[in-house]
Amino acid sequence: MPDLGPHAIFILAAYAVTFVAVAALAASIVEDDRKQRRILAQLEARGIRRRSAAPKSAPSKPKPKRKRAP
Repeated sequence: MPDLGPHAIFILAAYAVTFVAVAALAASIVEDDRKQRRILAQLEARGIRRRSAAPKSAPSKPKPKRKRAP
């Protein structure tokens, strides 16, 4: 282990606090992702679809043709 001098306790405590904070943020992100996926699955089970999702079998309507000016 490297010699950290007289401030070794402070340095190690700073590293420990940083590690705990980063781990807590990562755990929070993972938990939020799981929660959002659960909510999305519940909405899709009720038939509510995302706006970005393509319709499953919606018949496409032909676009009306424009008349050109003479």
